[in-house]
Amino acid sequence: MKKVFGGGTQEGIIPSKTTPNILIYVDHDSGKKYGYEDGWLEEEDELGPVFEYTGQGTLGEQTFLGLKGSGNAAVLYHADAGRTLRVFMAEGKVPGSKSAAKQQRYIGEFELDSKQPYTVREANDEEGVRRPIIVFRLRPAGAYERLAKDAIKPAEETNAHPVAANVAASRMIEPKMVEPKRKQASESRRAAQPSLIADLRQSDLREQYLKELVEQQHRVIAYQIKIAGTTTILKTDLYDATVHELYSVRGESSREEVRTAIGQLKDYVRHIRPRNPKLSVLLPEKPQEDLLNFLHTEGIDLVYQHDTGYTRCAAK
Repeated sequence: MKKVFGGGTQEGIIPSKTTPNILIYVDHDSGKKYGYEDGWLEEEDELGPVFEYTGQGTLGEQTFLGLKGSGNAAVLYHADAGRTLRVFMAEGKVPGSKSAAKQQRYIGEFELDSKQPYTVREANDEEGVRRPIIVFRLRPAGAYERLAKDAIKPAEETNAHPVAANVAASRMIEPKMVEPKRKQASESRRAAQPSLIADLRQSDLREQYLKELVEQQHRVIAYQIKIAGTTTILKTDLYDATVHELYSVRGESSREEVRTAIGQLKDYVRHIRPRNPKLSVLLPEKPQEDLLNFLHTEGIDLVYQHDTGYTRCAAK
Protein backbone atom coordinates (compact mmCIF):
# COMPACT_ATOMS: atom_id res chain seq x y z
CA MET A 1 0.00 0.00 0.00
CA LYS A 2 2.77 2.41 0.96
CA LYS A 3 4.64 1.51 -2.22
CA VAL A 4 1.56 1.92 -4.40
CA PHE A 5 -0.13 5.01 -2.90
CA GLY A 6 2.61 6.60 -0.79
CA GLY A 7 0.95 6.61 2.61
CA GLY A 8 1.09 5.03 6.04
CA THR A 9 -1.22 2.55 7.69
CA GLN A 10 -2.45 4.53 10.69
CA GLU A 11 -6.12 5.40 10.94
CA GLY A 12 -7.39 8.78 9.82
CA ILE A 13 -6.93 10.93 6.73
CA ILE A 14 -3.48 10.80 5.12
CA PRO A 15 -2.72 12.97 2.05
CA SER A 16 0.01 11.13 0.15
CA LYS A 17 3.30 13.00 -0.31
CA THR A 18 4.29 11.04 -3.40
CA THR A 19 1.07 10.31 -5.31
CA PRO A 20 -2.13 12.30 -6.09
CA ASN A 21 -4.15 10.41 -3.49
CA ILE A 22 -5.76 10.96 -0.10
CA LEU A 23 -5.84 7.78 1.95
CA ILE A 24 -8.79 7.28 4.30
CA TYR A 25 -8.56 4.62 6.99
CA VAL A 26 -11.69 3.20 8.60
CA ASP A 27 -11.75 1.23 11.86
CA HIS A 28 -15.15 0.07 13.16
CA ASP A 29 -13.78 -0.54 16.65
CA SER A 30 -12.41 3.00 16.92
CA GLY A 31 -15.65 4.62 15.77
CA LYS A 32 -17.79 2.70 18.26
CA LYS A 33 -15.84 4.29 21.15
CA TYR A 34 -17.26 7.66 20.10
CA GLY A 35 -20.78 6.58 19.25
CA TYR A 36 -20.61 6.63 15.45
CA GLU A 37 -20.20 4.03 12.72
CA ASP A 38 -18.59 4.41 9.31
CA GLY A 39 -19.40 2.25 6.32
CA TRP A 40 -21.90 1.64 3.54
CA LEU A 41 -25.42 2.97 3.94
CA GLU A 42 -28.16 0.41 3.43
CA GLU A 43 -30.09 2.85 1.25
CA GLU A 44 -28.93 4.04 -2.16
CA ASP A 45 -30.36 6.30 -4.85
CA GLU A 46 -30.11 6.87 -8.60
CA LEU A 47 -26.43 7.81 -8.16
CA GLY A 48 -25.64 4.50 -6.50
CA PRO A 49 -24.34 3.57 -3.03
CA VAL A 50 -22.95 5.91 -0.36
CA PHE A 51 -20.09 5.23 2.03
CA GLU A 52 -20.19 7.42 5.15
CA TYR A 53 -16.94 8.46 6.80
CA THR A 54 -16.65 10.56 9.96
CA GLY A 55 -14.10 13.35 9.75
CA GLN A 56 -10.85 13.75 11.64
CA GLY A 57 -10.76 14.95 15.24
CA THR A 58 -11.50 13.00 18.42
CA LEU A 59 -11.56 15.93 20.84
CA GLY A 60 -13.85 18.96 20.56
CA GLU A 61 -15.74 20.22 17.53
CA GLN A 62 -14.59 18.88 14.17
CA THR A 63 -13.64 21.58 11.69
CA PHE A 64 -12.25 22.34 8.24
CA LEU A 65 -10.09 25.21 9.52
CA GLY A 66 -6.47 25.42 10.64
CA LEU A 67 -4.10 22.56 11.38
CA LYS A 68 -6.82 20.71 13.30
CA GLY A 69 -9.05 20.65 10.23
CA SER A 70 -6.39 20.15 7.58
CA GLY A 71 -7.30 16.51 6.94
CA ASN A 72 -11.00 17.30 6.61
CA ALA A 73 -10.24 20.22 4.29
CA ALA A 74 -8.04 17.94 2.17
CA VAL A 75 -11.02 15.61 1.64
CA LEU A 76 -13.43 18.48 0.98
CA TYR A 77 -11.16 20.03 -1.67
CA HIS A 78 -9.71 16.84 -3.11
CA ALA A 79 -10.97 17.56 -6.64
CA ASP A 80 -9.39 21.04 -6.65
CA ALA A 81 -6.06 19.45 -5.81
CA GLY A 82 -6.47 16.74 -8.45
CA ARG A 83 -6.43 14.04 -5.79
CA THR A 84 -8.33 10.77 -5.51
CA LEU A 85 -9.91 9.48 -2.30
CA ARG A 86 -8.93 5.88 -1.53
CA VAL A 87 -10.60 4.07 1.36
CA PHE A 88 -9.15 1.25 3.46
CA MET A 89 -10.81 -0.87 6.16
CA ALA A 90 -9.01 -2.23 9.23
CA GLU A 91 -8.96 -6.02 9.02
CA GLY A 92 -7.45 -7.49 12.20
CA LYS A 93 -3.97 -7.19 13.68
CA VAL A 94 -0.85 -7.67 11.58
CA PRO A 95 0.22 -11.33 12.09
CA GLY A 96 3.23 -11.67 14.37
CA SER A 97 3.29 -7.96 15.23
CA LYS A 98 3.71 -6.93 18.88
CA SER A 99 2.24 -3.49 18.15
CA ALA A 100 -1.41 -2.52 17.73
CA ALA A 101 -0.94 -2.13 13.97
CA LYS A 102 -3.78 -3.55 11.88
CA GLN A 103 -3.97 -4.97 8.41
CA GLN A 104 -5.77 -2.78 5.88
CA ARG A 105 -8.16 -4.00 3.20
CA TYR A 106 -8.61 -1.77 0.14
CA ILE A 107 -12.26 -0.76 -0.43
CA GLY A 108 -11.85 1.38 -3.54
CA GLU A 109 -11.64 4.79 -5.19
CA PHE A 110 -14.16 7.44 -4.18
CA GLU A 111 -15.27 11.04 -4.65
CA LEU A 112 -17.58 13.27 -2.62
CA ASP A 113 -21.30 13.13 -3.27
CA SER A 114 -22.11 15.97 -5.65
CA LYS A 115 -25.50 16.64 -4.05
CA GLN A 116 -24.48 16.53 -0.40
CA PRO A 117 -20.73 16.18 0.16
CA TYR A 118 -21.08 16.02 3.92
CA THR A 119 -23.55 16.41 6.75
CA VAL A 120 -23.20 17.64 10.32
CA ARG A 121 -24.21 15.45 13.25
CA GLU A 122 -23.58 15.26 16.98
CA ALA A 123 -21.59 12.60 18.85
CA ASN A 124 -19.32 12.23 21.88
CA ASP A 125 -15.65 13.17 21.78
CA GLU A 126 -12.96 11.11 23.52
CA GLU A 127 -13.84 12.76 26.85
CA GLY A 128 -17.55 12.03 26.48
CA VAL A 129 -18.53 15.61 25.62
CA ARG A 130 -21.15 16.08 22.91
CA ARG A 131 -19.83 17.95 19.88
CA PRO A 132 -20.60 18.52 16.16
CA ILE A 133 -18.93 16.07 13.79
CA ILE A 134 -18.44 16.07 10.02
CA VAL A 135 -19.75 13.00 8.19
CA PHE A 136 -18.54 12.78 4.58
CA ARG A 137 -20.72 11.11 1.97
CA LEU A 138 -18.46 9.22 -0.46
CA ARG A 139 -19.51 7.84 -3.83
CA PRO A 140 -17.56 5.13 -5.71
CA ALA A 141 -15.54 6.59 -8.57
CA GLY A 142 -14.12 3.33 -9.85
CA ALA A 143 -13.94 -0.33 -8.87
CA TYR A 144 -14.95 -0.95 -5.26
CA GLU A 145 -15.68 -3.73 -2.79
CA ARG A 146 -18.99 -3.69 -0.92
CA LEU A 147 -19.12 -6.40 1.73
CA ALA A 148 -22.02 -6.92 4.13
CA LYS A 149 -19.68 -6.64 7.12
CA ASP A 150 -18.67 -3.14 6.03
CA ALA A 151 -22.25 -1.85 6.10
CA ILE A 152 -23.62 0.41 8.82
CA LYS A 153 -26.09 -1.53 10.96
CA PRO A 154 -29.76 -0.47 10.68
CA ALA A 155 -31.25 1.11 13.80
CA GLU A 156 -33.13 -1.31 16.04
CA GLU A 157 -35.72 1.30 16.97
CA THR A 158 -36.69 4.83 15.98
CA ASN A 159 -35.09 7.39 18.25
CA ALA A 160 -35.26 11.20 18.19
CA HIS A 161 -32.30 12.58 20.10
CA PRO A 162 -32.14 16.29 21.00
CA VAL A 163 -28.95 17.96 19.76
CA ALA A 164 -27.51 21.47 19.71
CA ALA A 165 -29.24 23.85 17.30
CA ASN A 166 -26.08 24.36 15.22
CA VAL A 167 -26.16 20.67 14.26
CA ALA A 168 -29.18 21.54 12.09
CA ALA A 169 -26.79 23.34 9.73
CA SER A 170 -26.08 21.54 6.46
CA ARG A 171 -22.57 22.98 6.30
CA MET A 172 -19.78 24.26 8.49
CA ILE A 173 -17.40 27.17 7.99
CA GLU A 174 -14.99 26.13 5.26
CA PRO A 175 -11.58 27.62 4.32
CA LYS A 176 -12.90 29.12 1.09
CA MET A 177 -15.59 30.94 3.05
CA VAL A 178 -13.01 32.77 5.15
CA GLU A 179 -10.39 33.12 2.40
CA PRO A 180 -12.37 34.67 -0.49
CA LYS A 181 -9.20 35.71 -2.34
CA ARG A 182 -7.90 32.17 -2.54
CA LYS A 183 -7.53 31.04 -6.15
CA GLN A 184 -10.53 28.94 -7.05
CA ALA A 185 -9.16 27.05 -10.04
CA SER A 186 -11.14 24.08 -11.26
CA GLU A 187 -14.09 25.29 -9.18
CA SER A 188 -16.49 23.46 -11.44
CA ARG A 189 -14.65 20.19 -10.81
CA ARG A 190 -15.00 20.16 -7.04
CA ALA A 191 -18.00 18.05 -6.09
CA ALA A 192 -18.18 19.65 -2.64
CA GLN A 193 -18.80 23.25 -3.74
CA PRO A 194 -22.04 24.46 -2.05
CA SER A 195 -23.02 26.57 -5.04
CA LEU A 196 -26.79 26.60 -4.81
CA ILE A 197 -28.00 30.01 -3.72
CA ALA A 198 -31.02 28.47 -1.98
CA ASP A 199 -28.74 26.33 0.21
CA LEU A 200 -26.72 29.35 1.30
CA ARG A 201 -29.83 31.43 1.96
CA GLN A 202 -31.34 28.60 3.94
CA SER A 203 -28.26 28.34 6.14
CA ASP A 204 -28.04 32.11 6.64
CA LEU A 205 -31.75 32.39 7.43
CA ARG A 206 -31.55 29.57 9.96
CA GLU A 207 -28.58 31.20 11.71
CA GLN A 208 -30.23 34.65 11.79
CA TYR A 209 -33.52 33.35 13.15
CA LEU A 210 -31.75 31.19 15.72
CA LYS A 211 -29.97 34.33 16.94
CA GLU A 212 -33.33 36.13 17.08
CA LEU A 213 -34.89 33.40 19.23
CA VAL A 214 -31.89 33.17 21.54
CA GLU A 215 -32.02 36.94 22.07
CA GLN A 216 -35.62 36.42 23.18
CA GLN A 217 -34.21 33.92 25.72
CA HIS A 218 -35.84 30.94 24.04
CA ARG A 219 -34.22 27.50 24.33
CA VAL A 220 -33.67 26.28 20.78
CA ILE A 221 -32.40 22.84 19.76
CA ALA A 222 -32.72 20.38 16.87
CA TYR A 223 -33.47 16.67 16.67
CA GLN A 224 -31.32 13.92 15.18
CA ILE A 225 -33.69 11.08 14.24
CA LYS A 226 -32.69 7.47 13.60
CA ILE A 227 -35.33 5.47 11.76
CA ALA A 228 -35.90 1.85 12.79
CA GLY A 229 -34.81 -0.77 10.25
CA THR A 230 -32.75 1.70 8.21
CA THR A 231 -29.41 3.49 8.31
CA THR A 232 -31.16 6.80 7.69
CA ILE A 233 -30.44 9.64 10.11
CA LEU A 234 -32.71 12.66 9.71
CA LYS A 235 -32.15 16.13 11.14
CA THR A 236 -34.85 18.66 11.87
CA ASP A 237 -34.29 22.35 11.47
CA LEU A 238 -35.02 24.49 14.53
CA TYR A 239 -37.15 23.35 17.45
CA ASP A 240 -38.15 26.09 19.91
CA ALA A 241 -38.50 24.18 23.18
CA THR A 242 -39.75 27.28 25.01
CA VAL A 243 -43.00 27.41 23.03
CA HIS A 244 -43.00 23.82 21.68
CA GLU A 245 -42.66 24.80 17.99
CA LEU A 246 -41.00 22.88 15.17
CA TYR A 247 -39.67 24.81 12.13
CA SER A 248 -38.75 23.86 8.61
CA VAL A 249 -36.40 26.49 7.15
CA ARG A 250 -36.18 26.90 3.37
CA GLY A 251 -33.94 29.05 1.19
CA GLU A 252 -36.61 30.07 -1.31
CA SER A 253 -40.32 30.88 -1.15
CA SER A 254 -41.20 28.82 -4.22
CA ARG A 255 -43.92 26.20 -4.52
CA GLU A 256 -41.34 23.41 -4.61
CA GLU A 257 -39.69 24.63 -1.39
CA VAL A 258 -43.03 25.07 0.40
CA ARG A 259 -44.03 21.53 -0.60
CA THR A 260 -40.70 20.24 0.70
CA ALA A 261 -41.17 22.11 3.99
CA ILE A 262 -44.65 20.64 4.53
CA GLY A 263 -43.39 17.14 3.79
CA GLN A 264 -40.50 17.50 6.21
CA LEU A 265 -42.69 18.76 9.03
CA LYS A 266 -45.29 16.01 8.57
CA ASP A 267 -42.50 13.42 8.51
CA TYR A 268 -40.53 14.68 11.52
CA VAL A 269 -43.42 15.63 13.81
CA ARG A 270 -44.32 11.97 14.36
CA HIS A 271 -41.08 11.48 16.29
CA ILE A 272 -40.98 14.65 18.41
CA ARG A 273 -41.64 14.42 22.13
CA PRO A 274 -43.68 15.88 23.72
CA ARG A 275 -46.22 15.30 20.97
CA ASN A 276 -48.11 17.79 18.81
CA PRO A 277 -45.75 20.77 18.57
CA LYS A 278 -46.87 23.82 16.64
CA LEU A 279 -45.61 23.55 13.03
CA SER A 280 -44.11 26.53 11.22
CA VAL A 281 -42.28 27.22 7.97
CA LEU A 282 -39.59 29.93 7.88
CA LEU A 283 -39.03 31.56 4.46
CA PRO A 284 -36.81 34.41 3.21
CA GLU A 285 -39.81 36.36 1.88
CA LYS A 286 -43.58 36.10 1.75
CA PRO A 287 -44.79 33.54 -0.83
CA GLN A 288 -47.77 33.94 -3.12
CA GLU A 289 -51.20 33.82 -1.47
CA ASP A 290 -52.01 30.37 -2.80
CA LEU A 291 -48.99 28.92 -0.97
CA LEU A 292 -49.91 30.75 2.21
CA ASN A 293 -53.37 29.20 1.92
CA PHE A 294 -51.74 25.79 1.34
CA LEU A 295 -49.76 26.12 4.58
CA HIS A 296 -52.78 27.26 6.56
CA THR A 297 -54.90 24.43 5.17
CA GLU A 298 -52.32 22.06 6.64
CA GLY A 299 -52.44 23.90 9.98
CA ILE A 300 -48.93 25.31 9.54
CA ASP A 301 -47.85 28.86 10.44
CA LEU A 302 -45.75 30.96 8.08
CA VAL A 303 -42.87 33.11 9.33
CA TYR A 304 -41.09 35.18 6.71
CA GLN A 305 -38.22 37.62 6.78
CA HIS A 306 -38.33 41.28 5.73
CA ASP A 307 -36.12 44.34 6.09
CA THR A 308 -37.06 45.11 9.69
CA GLY A 309 -37.45 41.59 11.08
CA TYR A 310 -39.95 38.76 10.77
CA THR A 311 -43.69 38.51 10.22
CA ARG A 312 -45.86 35.61 11.35
CA CYS A 313 -49.00 34.55 9.51
CA ALA A 314 -50.75 32.18 11.89
CA ALA A 315 -52.93 29.32 10.73
CA LYS A 316 -56.44 29.61 12.13
